[in-house]
Amino acid sequence: MTLVKWYPKFNLNIELVDEQHKLLIKMINDLYDAMQAGKERAVLGTLLNKLGIYSSMHFAREEDYLERFGYPDINQHRKEHSNFERKVYKFESDFLEGKRDLSKEIMAFLAKWLINHIIKSDKRFVSFLQIKGVM
Repeated sequence: MTLVKWYPKFNLNIELVDEQHKLLIKMINDLYDAMQAGKERAVLGTLLNKLGIYSSMHFAREEDYLERFGYPDINQHRKEHSNFERKVYKFESDFLEGKRDLSKEIMAFLAKWLINHIIKSDKRFVSFLQIKGVM
């Protein structure tokens, strides 16, 4: 079952970033599917860890790109990324320590945050890059 579906409105028309966003959505869907199927904690922990690592790598690349072109709201963008990373790593830590299970609420948070971030925050930097003539 798919928790998040990719829609054309999510496209930023920056090929690398769009492909990375699609992969993040796939990772969230894979994690959701494993949770729904009752997979063992080790499998869920590994998937959650991969999501955390990949999102951190994606955010670093995105921030590097924005810094290169002088995006004025880069600090706010970094803060959003940092908050997400902290939550994902907290989910992972709590999960691995047995303090919490993955839940539909956690999965909904991951999906909603990513979609909102793409269609709000990321779309703003696309507008900035277009104005600067980068795109």
